[in-house]
Amino acid sequence: MAEMMSWDRLICDKRLGLEHYHDKEKSGIRSDFQRDYDRLVFSSPFRRLQNKTQVFPLPGSIFVHNRLTHSLEVSCVGRSLAREIALQLRKKYADEPWVDKLDHVDSIVAAACLAHDLGNPPFGHSGEKTIAAYFSEGPGQELQSLLTPAQWTDLTHFEGNANSFRWLVHQFKGRRQGGFAMTYSMLMSIVKYPFSSLHASEKGKFGFFTTEKDIFCKVAGELQILQIGDERYARHPLVYVVEAADDICYQVMDIEDAHKLKIVGSNEVIELFLNFFSDERRSHLLQVMASVDDPNEKIAYLRSCIVGTLVSECAQAFVDNEQAILSGTFSGCLIDHMGEVARKAYQGCSKLAFARIYRASDVVDIDLAGNQIITTLLHKLVQAVLHPDLNYSQLLLSKVPQQYDVDAPTLFEKLQAVIDHISGMTDVYALDLYRKLNGMSLPNV
Repeated sequence: MAEMMSWDRLICDKRLGLEHYHDKEKSGIRSDFQRDYDRLVFSSPFRRLQNKTQVFPLPGSIFVHNRLTHSLEVSCVGRSLAREIALQLRKKYADEPWVDKLDHVDSIVAAACLAHDLGNPPFGHSGEKTIAAYFSEGPGQELQSLLTPAQWTDLTHFEGNANSFRWLVHQFKGRRQGGFAMTYSMLMSIVKYPFSSLHASEKGKFGFFTTEKDIFCKVAGELQILQIGDERYARHPLVYVVEAADDICYQVMDIEDAHKLKIVGSNEVIELFLNFFSDERRSHLLQVMASVDDPNEKIAYLRSCIVGTLVSECAQAFVDNEQAILSGTFSGCLIDHMGEVARKAYQGCSKLAFARIYRASDVVDIDLAGNQIITTLLHKLVQAVLHPDLNYSQLLLSKVPQQYDVDAPTLFEKLQAVIDHISGMTDVYALDLYRKLNGMSLPNV
């Protein structure tokens, strides 16, 4: 029989950096997993997501999603999805002494969903690519000989998921050990790619930087997550739930935003969204929409119905494949294992999104501007930490917040401090700093 992970170990409320305070018998109004959620909501990195691009430029007269609203919606969907899964698993494991632990699954997933984009730099996914490209094909190439192979792949495959894990666990200068001091289960629930950059996929995805490897391995060991190779692990099962919630939200909500921006027409979106439903359900939906004149309201109604359908489909896919998930042999994502109608409709949305949305003129403009801004800031700051005695370097480094250790003992840690600073910026702050460093704006005199 294949080795299996156990829910009894996978659901663990130990806190990173605060293990010595762990008390299984403690009680309170909130569970530690609920405290994870609240701690994130009140944190500065989470609040900064309100000024980070999701897909489209930050709102003018028409409001579209930013990283904050996206993360909140993913958290809502993730909580519902996890709750539906837990209800079914409670029946299966009703006689197990640890069955009550399943009641915490929705809180773990809700917090993990809030944190899943915490490490993403400004200007959307192009920001990740820009940082990686600076080292793989830009001026940063000259540093390769000064770094280890693992450190170099960390930089040339820079990845927002790995950076989110770092933001949660790294002890920034002057801060407490354990970073956010999140629970072990919550931390493992955001790592979509549980392996080092040396094993990065063709898309350059990986789950933790060299500097956080020991922390990842420690937490994975405590939860008895299966190790399937050197620096490679199986996913924590709840990663699939967080991933599904993210997939549901970004695909469907991006199309809704594109409609508001008049990139995609009302009739096209309505027809696309109706494909998620059987003929009988479609008839009912059309009757409801006939009583509404506002196209945005019609599409919002369909979107809400789609989310409910996808939550049920993905919950069933998880329960049906639970044994494969626990044994680390599950392939693909929950979306891939939905019923045929929902799966084909989702594929239709993906096809339209990649053809018409992610290469829309405004989106490409943000990518181009973001590339220039991040590349410039990155280069100036990298040169400053390489040559800290220069007058310009001293002026520039004096603007870096104290928590980023630009005086770290190793080159790699200095480079990470620079990337931490840039990835923590909002779009507005990055643009403002770029203008100041290029003499394009000055403080009022």
